[in-house]
Amino acid sequence: MTASLEDLGIALVRAQNPGPFTLTGTNTWVVGRDPAWVVDPGPDLAPHLDAVAAAVEARGGAGGIAVTHDHADHVGGVPGLRARLGDPPVAAMRLPADVRLADGDAFGPLRALATPGHAPDHLAFLAGPACLTGDAVLGDGSVFVEGSLAGYLAALRRLRALPLEVICPGHGDPVWDPAAKLDDYVAHRLDRERRLLDALAGGLRDTDDLLDTVWDDAPAGLRGAAAVTLAAHLEKLREERRLPSDMA
Repeated sequence: MTASLEDLGIALVRAQNPGPFTLTGTNTWVVGRDPAWVVDPGPDLAPHLDAVAAAVEARGGAGGIAVTHDHADHVGGVPGLRARLGDPPVAAMRLPADVRLADGDAFGPLRALATPGHAPDHLAFLAGPACLTGDAVLGDGSVFVEGSLAGYLAALRRLRALPLEVICPGHGDPVWDPAAKLDDYVAHRLDRERRLLDALAGGLRDTDDLLDTVWDDAPAGLRGAAAVTLAAHLEKLREERRLPSDMA
């Protein structure tokens, strides 16, 4: 029988900052008790930080704050939350922090896994059978990739090999079928790559033409993010020497 977040000792506090990139809002996760550990404080919104602090205090106070990546909707609230919780240590890969994390490092009950792609400094955190994925995997839809697409695919496959019960994403609802979600994420990227190769073989080179053909399902408001992801796809193909000869 599938466990619940409560069974796993995890609580969700969602910020009221919905939007095209944040979906229903940024998720802040509180893990464990006596002490509790925060993953991604979220944006600098006082009501949200008050709610996170209350959830942490109800679980015995803060052991520390972990950051998946340094985008503002995930880390804007770090100073405010620290002030509310008595200045617990902050751990991150790139954000100025008390603890500098790398792949495999532990921070309290959390283990960091490097998941580059959406951001070069991106980490996911394992907490038992749960993985707190930040923006590496969302509850709904796909993410834009501004770093290494090859590294991102490798990270997704690495997560797929783990015996996970739930993915706790940076946006959207928990995912209780992690294997299916991760398979879908890899298949989605490979399908984009196939379509991009077809478009290039057909002679398309202009960014707008490639977006119109390969990312034709991207809403207008996300076209800029699609362009960033297109660049990541092209760079992967360049690294693999799979671009047409006139683009190599």
